[in-house]
Parts: sequence; C-alpha cells; structure tokens
Amino acid sequence: MSSSKHILLRFESKNGQFRLTVDPADQFPTLLSKILDNLPSNADSRTLTLSNKAHGGEDRLLSSLKGVAIDRVGLKHGDKLFIKYKEQPQINGNSAVATASASQSYNSSNRLNGVPILPTEDLPVAPLPQSSPTATIRNPWEIVQQSALDDRLDKRDGKIPRPRDQKMCRHGPKGMCDYCMPLEPYSQQYLEEKKIKHLSFHSYLRKINSATNKPELKSSYMPPLSEPYYRVKSNCPSGHPQWPDGICTKCQPSAITLQPQPFRMVDHVEFASPTLIDSFINFWRLSGAQRIGYLYGHYEEYTPVPLGIKAIVEAIYEPPQIDEIDGCTEGEWENEIDVDEVARLCGLQKVGVIFTDLIDAGAGNGTVVCKRHIDSYYLSSLEVVFSARLQARNPKATKWSDTGRFGSNFVTCVVSGDENGGIAISAFQASNSAVEMVRADIIEPSADPTVMLVQSDEGQDGSGKRTRYIPEVFYRRINEYGASVQENARPNFPVEYLYVTLTHGFPNEAAGIFNASDFPIENREVIGEGQELRTIAKKLGISGSKTNGEDGVESIADFHLLCFLHGMGVLSKEEESLLCHVARSHDIAEGFQLFNTPGWATLLAILQESGERPSKRPLPAVFNGDRQGYFDSSEQLAKRFKGASLR
Repeated sequence: MSSSKHILLRFESKNGQFRLTVDPADQFPTLLSKILDNLPSNADSRTLTLSNKAHGGEDRLLSSLKGVAIDRVGLKHGDKLFIKYKEQPQINGNSAVATASASQSYNSSNRLNGVPILPTEDLPVAPLPQSSPTATIRNPWEIVQQSALDDRLDKRDGKIPRPRDQKMCRHGPKGMCDYCMPLEPYSQQYLEEKKIKHLSFHSYLRKINSATNKPELKSSYMPPLSEPYYRVKSNCPSGHPQWPDGICTKCQPSAITLQPQPFRMVDHVEFASPTLIDSFINFWRLSGAQRIGYLYGHYEEYTPVPLGIKAIVEAIYEPPQIDEIDGCTEGEWENEIDVDEVARLCGLQKVGVIFTDLIDAGAGNGTVVCKRHIDSYYLSSLEVVFSARLQARNPKATKWSDTGRFGSNFVTCVVSGDENGGIAISAFQASNSAVEMVRADIIEPSADPTVMLVQSDEGQDGSGKRTRYIPEVFYRRINEYGASVQENARPNFPVEYLYVTLTHGFPNEAAGIFNASDFPIENREVIGEGQELRTIAKKLGISGSKTNGEDGVESIADFHLLCFLHGMGVLSKEEESLLCHVARSHDIAEGFQLFNTPGWATLLAILQESGERPSKRPLPAVFNGDRQGYFDSSEQLAKRFKGASLR
C-alpha cells in the first residue's frame, strides 16, 4: 500500500470505540491530540498506552513511540488497537484543574511544525506545573511556611559590631561615628577582610530588600526575590496561540547574561564525625571503584559568616548503584521514601550528595592522583548538571520570594585528590541560573569537563525542526587587555559560571548523633559486606543464651541499623518513632520503655533464633596488600554453606 494513501484504524478503550483516518507515514505521537479528543477530559495523557490485544498484549506508552511510523509496525487498513490510561487525581470530588489544563494544553493548539508536543519531550527535570514558576503568590509572607532557622535569621539585624577606633574616633565611650558604627552583613569591606568569597543568602536578602523596599517612601511592600525563568511563558495575555504557534515579547524569555553568582544558599558543610568520610571512602580502598551517597543531616546557623547557614551531616546513605573505576551509575532506589521517613523521625533531612573521584597514585604510600586543580577543573559540566537536577527536586521555601520558593539548600561534595596527593573534600552548589537552564533544557554536558554546551533549537532527529526555544546566552569575561567583554556562549562557555564554592570542615570534638557506626553499610554486597539478622543480633549482644537487649541503648544509635529495622516491618509506627528518638537522644529511661514494647519483644524473638553463635576456633584472616584490607579465607565461606540444603 502506498504511504500516501490514508487508512482507517479502530481504537477501543474502557469508554467505547472510535475510528481515526490516518496517514501510514505519520508517527504515533501525531495521534495524541486526536485520541484525546475521543477520551474523557480527566484522561492523563502521560499514561496513555497502546496495545494490540485487549488482554495479554504488548503495552507501549504513546510517548515512547517517538520516531516510529504507523506503517513500520505493520498496521493495515481496519486494524484495531486497544487504549489504556489512568485518570487524573480528584480534588474535593472534582478533577484537578491544574492537571486537566496541563493535559488539555497538548491538544491541537500546542503544536510544533504541525506535530503535537508530547508531555515527556524536552523536560529533563520534572518541573512544577508550567503556570507555577510565573504565578506569584499574594502576600507570600503570610502563607509560605519556611524553616525555623530562616525564621530565626529573619529576626536578627545581622549588624557586624566594630570596636572604637583609637586613632579616628574623637567621641566618648558611649558615642558612635562612621569609623566604629556597625557594618551591614553585606559589607564588601568586611567580606574582603575575612576572605569570604560569597554573601550568605540572608545577607544577600538584606542587600536587595534595602534597594527594593524603602520604608521612607511609604510604598506598598514587594517581595525582593524572584527566581529566574528561561522558558516560554504559558497563557500569554496578548491573546495569541501558545508557542510554537505564536510568541511575543511578553512570553518569550529574555537574553541570558551569565555572571558569577554573588551569594550562596549554604555557606559551610560540617561532617559530624571523621568516621563518616572514612567509612565512605573505605569502599574505594577495598574495591578501587568510585562510590556515591546521599547526605542526611540538618541546618544550623554558621557564625563565621554574617547570617550564614551550615549543613551538618550526620549520616551518609549509599543507594543501589553500579560502581566502576571511572564513575558510578545510580540504580533504582526503591526505598528512598522509607529512608527519608527514618531520617525525619530522627529529626534529619536530605541535605546533599557526595561522591568519590579517586585514583591511586601507585606509589604504595596511600597517595592519590590530583585531577582537580586550577589548571584543569574543580567541578565538571556533567557534575554541574547532576547537581542542578538534585537542587531542582529540593527547592527552598521562603516568604521573601513572589513564588514562595527560591534556590535550594542542597549541597554537592566531591572526595578527590589534592595537590599534595592526599584525599580532600570539596563542596559546591549549582547556581540558580544553572538550575533553571537545566530545567529549560538550554545546556547539556560536554566531553570536555571544563565547558558547558548550549543546546540547539533543532532536534536530534536531523529533521531541522525546532523542538525547544533557546534564548540568546552571553557571559562576561576579562580579556587579555584586562577589559570586561561580553562573549556569545554558543557553542560552549566555561563551566565556572554555573556553580559556587562552599567551605567544609569537622568539629573540634566529634559529637554526632549516631556514635555506633559498626553496622554494615547497605548495598555493599559486591565487596562482601551484607546486612543480616545475625549481624543485628551480634550488634545488640543477643545470642542463644542471652535475650536481654537492654545493653543496646548505645548500639542502636546507627542510621544504617535504623533503616534496616524499618525495612523489617516488625515495629509499629509508635515503636519506630520511639526507637529513632532513643537513637538520637541516647536516653536510658526511654530505652527501657522501648525494650518493654511488644514490637521489641518480637524483634528479640526473631534475633534469638538467628543470633551469633560462638565459633569453635578463631577464623583466619588473609591480608590483601593490593586492596589494603583484611578478608576472610575460603574456609569461612565454606562453613557458611555447610548447613545449606537444596531440598
């Protein structure tokens, strides 16, 4: 059959049947608007699937058939396809208006070169609804709930006191002049004197608020913060069709001029104990492969920086991943919500991510190769995009923004070699402009880690059609003559414009919440470390002749142990909340209350059956000089399988 002749296809869904006349050369995504016209208004276009059979057939998402022509799958005139979809959630008995309008916007009015735009195209980060980035909140200072730390810092004036200048001050001890009056928290003089590279978030807020709102003018208050937005605005008031059918100066984004961000959302990263980093990089010591983990902790005030904020890391959780010598790939983290819930019960939250980039120097003295320095790079373009995606998923709520959010407190830490061959930590954050450019699909990583590529307006299918709107991107630099010049960012530009650096350190005295860190870390089976019931029994001191777990008040203060117990599902919600509270506070009285609960008794009964039995003779250990660690011999492995049965 010639591809120019139209054919008739039949479709059947749970709402009935309908027919469509299509061109065999058309691609499956072109059917989206026609199919939606024959489905209820609450049909979620993102879940729309096609199948060749009503039951037991091969279901394919319509959005996954991009680039597949109708005649390519062998469909002929009169063939029948079966449609499945999910309905959108209900709010107060009515269909969600925002979601419904979002799905309906993919009908015939939202086309690019005559082809409907699918909801999954060109959205590298799952953004909030399209109307929300530009939709302002009326009186956000009355509606938005920000953190308790931000509320405390808002109440402080942040003034930097100065002593009386013995040479310049001519007044008495109770007087004040220009030489001794307190400085503003954003004083450039103080920042240069203390070698502070970036303003803190609240110092930057005071600076722009003093310029935006002036009480002496008695004008109405305006939120001083506004997030960057580099996408085409929807629902343009000019009345023209939505992009790409139409665009005007009101809805198209302005040209982007990149400059180093003068502030940072978090100023310092503090690890509660050096043991956290030591146990994390121990995976590299044993395997030679890189590792990634997520930081759990809380935020506190950082006094060395005026109105500063620091992230205190209490635990590192290592999700499922595939580790290699030159990097790692994250797997599907199925229990992420459960881990976040355990952290919440402990008074913690996800504050950042950490990964290693270590290569042994081969000198035999423990030194590593220095890959990141002033002549190469500190954070690669791929890592900037990765950090920006995570920050986009963890926005910061603030009442000082017209949209109720601004930036993110999520941090990125890299463990790599320094110039002396030692292992060092570096902390970064992607700038707000970088996060929005990743959301808008304007930039993409380069093979050269020092530069970032600007996307093309055209798609990658070679058709020459515009699939995204890319505004003009510029950046300013100092040329060889010392003058500040503006350069076009196409095709690439330096990655340094897209991140800010943070300081890091350890407390003088380790005072972490989780002081019992000998429980095996999750997802380390590849190096022979596993989490088992007998490991819990040994940690809590439970064996066949001992059933009293009262000595385990200190031993349960381990985040990895708490996550494992949560996954067992033995304790109730109240008992698990008490368990996390005891692990955080180390209160003996509450510990006895925990040990008298029914759930703990059930846990003891389970552990008693799988408790650690005393070995008949010491297990030998073999030292592996290449891996720099101790490994049990094959005799121990044979004993573990001695009682196994295949029946």
